[in-house]
Amino acid sequence: MSDVTATDITTTSAAALGEALRAGELSSVEVTRAYLDRIQAEDATIGAYLHVDAEAALRAAEQVDAARAKGEELGPLAGVPLALKDVVVTEGVPTTSGSKILEGWRPPYDATVAARLKAAGTVLLGKTNMDEFAMGSSTENSAYRVTRNPWDTDRIPGGSSGGSSAAVAAGLAPWAIGTDTGGSIRQPAAVTGLVGHKPTYGSVSRSGLIAFSSSLDQAGPMTRTVLDAALLHEAIGGHDPLDSTSIDAPVPVLAEAARRGAGGDLSGLRVGVVTELGGDGHTDGYEPGVLARVAEAVALLEGMGAEVRQVSCPAFDLALPAYYLIAPSEASSNLARFDGVRYGLRVGDDGSRDLDEVMALTREQGFGHEVKRRIILGTYALSSGYYDAYYGQAQKVRTLITRDFTSAWDDVDVLVSPTSPTVAWPIGARVDDPIAMYAADLCTLPASLAGIPAISVPCGLSEGLPVGFQIMAPALADDRCYRVAAALEAAQDAARGHALLDAIGGRA
Repeated sequence: MSDVTATDITTTSAAALGEALRAGELSSVEVTRAYLDRIQAEDATIGAYLHVDAEAALRAAEQVDAARAKGEELGPLAGVPLALKDVVVTEGVPTTSGSKILEGWRPPYDATVAARLKAAGTVLLGKTNMDEFAMGSSTENSAYRVTRNPWDTDRIPGGSSGGSSAAVAAGLAPWAIGTDTGGSIRQPAAVTGLVGHKPTYGSVSRSGLIAFSSSLDQAGPMTRTVLDAALLHEAIGGHDPLDSTSIDAPVPVLAEAARRGAGGDLSGLRVGVVTELGGDGHTDGYEPGVLARVAEAVALLEGMGAEVRQVSCPAFDLALPAYYLIAPSEASSNLARFDGVRYGLRVGDDGSRDLDEVMALTREQGFGHEVKRRIILGTYALSSGYYDAYYGQAQKVRTLITRDFTSAWDDVDVLVSPTSPTVAWPIGARVDDPIAMYAADLCTLPASLAGIPAISVPCGLSEGLPVGFQIMAPALADDRCYRVAAALEAAQDAARGHALLDAIGGRA
């Protein structure tokens, strides 16, 4: 038995846990039990999970330990526990997408992401809370509970993957899967001090993800370190014939890119600071502390040999209105399947009502306020006489945003910006102001609309709360995101180490 304490386990990176498991220093049962104990102790306050099955998790951990004892060849993730956002369909496990309309549904199959993680030997701790159908930036739109930010439990953990972000930040999981439609991995990662990566659209299968906006949704990792994110991304990525939008291309070598980046040499790398995302003349709505930390991160990249320049992408100013026409339009189509007939909630079926009445009652009680708002908005934008003026125009803006990115890649290798204009705000502060809530995604929307990879990495604190730094790269250049993020992570770790030594020297 290992002499590593439970506290050590729940503060150790997933990569290090994997190494300890392979070396026989820890068992998967030990690691899993440590996390389950912490969930039992802390999650009543944090509210990260919607479903935890301790017995199933320990059985899975025992199976990994038994296989390892027999000398079976296991992958680098085998035996490491994991949390899944409740939008990922998981066989036999309640999957609700944060909505009452799917309360109690136990799917008969696995999403491709879930299946690949099972094949890799990860141990499922549970399903995490989320904004209903991934519609939100604060995880206050869940039909079940509010999730709290571990840095300050009176504040939001971001959204829609707020349950996943809170679980990892609070030490209730070593890593987690989130999904990102307009920023729902990156923004919660930013406000809880995590690494969160939105993969290139089509590079991670959407099969079995409960759809919000089919041309935007992507699953990705939420972790404590860049290397952890790269390892988890490699496990879920790759072509899937079950997803018609899946790219038939090999998964980039991501973990190696992260390890290379940690060496701190960015010589020759061209970094573009996006003017429209918090740059000169575009600072309205951005907190000064956020901009200061981002500027410091840019200076660190420059200190490692990167060439930094300003890049203007004018169409980015139109990303917010374009997104809030495209995504609700696709949602109005995707959510039509929730009718109370085949699965999930069914209201009013007492024999006195016809099918249309049952469907109407089911949707009235099953969908929350924000979901109804977006369905109505999307249905209107797609309606006869308005399609070209709204949805069609939004798609033209999407093309302009993609062209801005294409033009930028002629001059730079990556683009950078804040991940979120602000740090985490108090719970309840924006629930009655949807425009303020939507503005949380100002910086993340362009990459989503263009389908390119983008990563958020912590870059310090403002008023004691985490700030995120976003790195964007061309399509299928996810490895470039990981390289730059790992370099920044290493530089910040070194700077903190020097500051500590200076402080110790000053007290000596």
